[in-house]
Amino acid sequence: MRVDQQLIADMIPHGSRVLDVGSGDGHLIDYLFNHKGCEAQGIEIDMRSVTQSVAHGLPVIQGDADHDLADYPAHTFDYVVLQRTLQAVEKPREVLKQLLRIGRYAVVSFPNFGHWRLRWQLLHTGRMPMTPVWNTPWYITPNIHPCTIYDFMALCEAENYKVEKWLAVKEDGCSLPWHRSIRLANLFGEQALFLLRKA
Repeated sequence: MRVDQQLIADMIPHGSRVLDVGSGDGHLIDYLFNHKGCEAQGIEIDMRSVTQSVAHGLPVIQGDADHDLADYPAHTFDYVVLQRTLQAVEKPREVLKQLLRIGRYAVVSFPNFGHWRLRWQLLHTGRMPMTPVWNTPWYITPNIHPCTIYDFMALCEAENYKVEKWLAVKEDGCSLPWHRSIRLANLFGEQALFLLRKA
């Protein structure tokens, strides 16, 4: 399991009901089920990842965050996780709304487009940046809505979401020390993790 997934797992109490949207290979669900006694399930758009998860006995179904979250009843889960998927959905604002409709809390992680290396590459080369996090050319990238930590905070404020906790982390998942400075986190954090609830 990636280190950033461990940080997400640390935000979720034992025994919680959890939906992991964009569950990928299912490692987070597996950990929450086996180590934290959570009632965890996943929804994943990639059929190969769904098949891999199901083959390991994990409750994952194929689905699209942009269209299928509306089918879940309200308040079904304690926590709904959206890991590294926000930038790839068609309607990020609507997906966030659905997360906080079907869950009491949402845990959202995304790659931070405000990181200094991206800014420098764009300024220096005049071309879309390529890094280990943003590692596909612009013409085939699934990341259609890149945002910065500043952008996300502004959206949360506009939608009246309460930020319970946030972290800026490196690509390897190591937490960065700027817990109190959004400006520094936006500049040096390669990824961001947020714990949200409705205000």
